[in-house]
Amino acid sequence: MIDPHLGRELISATQLSERVEQLGKEISADYADDPPLLVCVLKGAFIFLSDLARAIDLPVDFDFMAVSSYGSATRSSGVVRIVKDLDSDLTDRHVLIVEDIIDSGLTLQYLRKNLLARGPASVEVCALLLKEGLQKVDPQLKYVGFSIPPEFVVGYGLDVDERYRNLPNIAQYQP
Repeated sequence: MIDPHLGRELISATQLSERVEQLGKEISADYADDPPLLVCVLKGAFIFLSDLARAIDLPVDFDFMAVSSYGSATRSSGVVRIVKDLDSDLTDRHVLIVEDIIDSGLTLQYLRKNLLARGPASVEVCALLLKEGLQKVDPQLKYVGFSIPPEFVVGYGLDVDERYRNLPNIAQYQP
């Protein structure tokens, strides 16, 4: 079945797999002496986290956080709220936030400030996608999977109203 809302493929499943493997190697090398706590930002990053964690050759821990700035819209409202908080104590731990996509960077800025207040040794970010030219603040990303044009995209965990997360690739969404 052809879906009229799906536009062109931006990133194939093969490209995703290859880049996630590379990111896993970089993270393994950078944190070889002190494995990080991987903080998955739900729901969009869960597939990315799953593949990334298997590509990291270290005994990493996981925790999950849900924040909302979109609701069911295709644009961020700018208001960030924590829907599900972490269970882990961050004191003196290296924390690696695993994000699906960075648009304006405002949600990530809020999240980083919130986590830094909890006393970690460090807080870094691994984002699968960075939308080019939309950042209102410097997102300070240590790891980036892909830079993409400022288009709304779905697949590989990213959704519209909870749909399309299960696509194996990243595609444009056309409302």
